[in-house]
Amino acid sequence: MSSVSIFSFALWIRWWPPCRRSRCETLSLMAAEGNTLLVRRYRDDDHDAVWALHNLALDSVGAHGGNGPWDDDLHSIPSVYIDAAGEFLVGLVEGDIVAIGALRQSSPGQGEIKRMRVHPRFQRRGFGREILLRLENRARELGYETLHLDTTVGQTAAQALYRRHGYTETRRGQLGPFEVILFAKSIRPRSS
Repeated sequence: MSSVSIFSFALWIRWWPPCRRSRCETLSLMAAEGNTLLVRRYRDDDHDAVWALHNLALDSVGAHGGNGPWDDDLHSIPSVYIDAAGEFLVGLVEGDIVAIGALRQSSPGQGEIKRMRVHPRFQRRGFGREILLRLENRARELGYETLHLDTTVGQTAAQALYRRHGYTETRRGQLGPFEVILFAKSIRPRSS
């Protein structure tokens, strides 16, 4: 990243309204294996890149059941996630979206991690972990006590990520043509 890009980035952070501490912390740089990941909140002009990454990532692990109404949330991200006590983050490398992840409220005090995707060429660099940890922090800020998520049995890397970060399998089920594993994690603050 050039010094001009870093300078522009620093100016952008100072300008980014409303730059409350929690939202500014969500926007950050992470260096991994020669790539720098910029994590920020979704913007409307990200739609096409998010849609393409969603499809590419699912295709690459054999977990794409085709597009349909189950994908409608990706065409209404602000109203489904951001404006509804949730979050939608994108991770960029050299201006390209290579990672995404979302949080939405599923019931009072409970959130659901959704749409975790990393471009196949950028996997195994910690980018999925970075998105997951930032979503968990946002969930705590929003007052959630537990998080849950699901992934297909074929997505072994995703399963390993979730288990490494304290998610436990709660049950298995069927979602369309896929067998899925449901995970949950308590994020209640520890009492001192």
